[in-house]
Amino acid sequence: MNILIKNIQTVLPNGVETCSVYISGGVIAAVSDEPVGFCADKTIDGAGKLLIPGLVNAHTHAPMTIFRNCADDLLFNDWLFGRIFPLEEKLASEDSYWGTMLAIMEMLSSGTTSFIDMYHPEEGSRAAEETGIRTVQTRGLLGGADDPEAGEWRLRTALEEIEKWKGRDNISFMLAPHAPYTCDEGYQREIAAEAKRLNLPINTHLSESLAENETIRERYGCTPTELFDRNGLLTDTTVAAHCVHLTDSDIEILTNRGVHVVTNPVSNLKLANGVAPVMKLLNAGVKVALGTDGAASNNSLNMFKDLSMLTLIHKGVNHNAQAVTAREGFDIATKYGAAAMGIDNLGEIKPGYLADLVILNLDCPNMQPVNDPIAAIAYSASGSEVETVIVGGKILMENRVFANIDSERVVYEVNKICERIGTR
Repeated sequence: MNILIKNIQTVLPNGVETCSVYISGGVIAAVSDEPVGFCADKTIDGAGKLLIPGLVNAHTHAPMTIFRNCADDLLFNDWLFGRIFPLEEKLASEDSYWGTMLAIMEMLSSGTTSFIDMYHPEEGSRAAEETGIRTVQTRGLLGGADDPEAGEWRLRTALEEIEKWKGRDNISFMLAPHAPYTCDEGYQREIAAEAKRLNLPINTHLSESLAENETIRERYGCTPTELFDRNGLLTDTTVAAHCVHLTDSDIEILTNRGVHVVTNPVSNLKLANGVAPVMKLLNAGVKVALGTDGAASNNSLNMFKDLSMLTLIHKGVNHNAQAVTAREGFDIATKYGAAAMGIDNLGEIKPGYLADLVILNLDCPNMQPVNDPIAAIAYSASGSEVETVIVGGKILMENRVFANIDSERVVYEVNKICERIGTR
């Protein structure tokens, strides 16, 4: 389908301009100047609206929408080992599908067009194929010498899922050692070898909590970053979520290896894990992206919420009003998230880039007057302004109506799951 978005304020790589955007074959064919022979199948009037590249949620656990608001105000280890892991053991595969569908509803309705997930790629891929959202799917790999069969099963299952679902335009894959404390050294090296053999990126958690750092120091005599580095898991295609408790030498390793760090400010605050040293990372040249984490710890998948937190909290902790500016935060939530996904032509509005776009309605009290559209995105928007969402040139939501999702059915199924597993 050829789509013309006409006369709309547009966030471009070098600023904001009112222009027209032409979409053809799933990509942006042109900005401003109409391509020769272009004939629009659909025209969208951009008056009073703002066009942005779709937001990229670079770290989440989509099915954990099922656990929203059921494990709150707990210490991190109590939250994870005492509440979340036991609930996860009660989930059936179909439950993950419905939880992911609810997550996709929430993400699309708040402007997210792509996400990197760590959970169950079979159900996540099925949901992505049905809805059209763009995703990187990864299965969390936990294993070690104390239970080698479980670790081997998880890795084998992940490879089978990749083989089954590969080749889709909107779905790609990484291997995901869950965390330094859930994978022993032998398992880490095995995953690193498989990733190298198959040319697959790595997705992981790293230095999320002080308890993690203490555990790894006691067990291996080093930091989590040093452990992963010596076992071959840190490369320029590695995506490391959280990275809250880093030493200066850790940051040097991440810089030298070219690792993509995904900061999760709301989740890290909610679980009292702290504030990631984002300014240190940026100043060192580390590539930083933004994620929500799962709805069990955020409790939202609304990237506008995390973008606002990102651009505010570092000003406070650094006593610097220019720390993570609105434009820097916006880039972190878009093009640097796309880089973490490993997609070169995503996250900006320019010819040849994938047409993953979001239209915001500016006719809202909280967005007026629109003196600076990028500042409005970072500091004023709530996500409710999202009106239309396009992924790969396909309209997935228009006037806040989903094209491919039965929202009533999804909510019904998720509530049935909650009743069965006892989240209430």
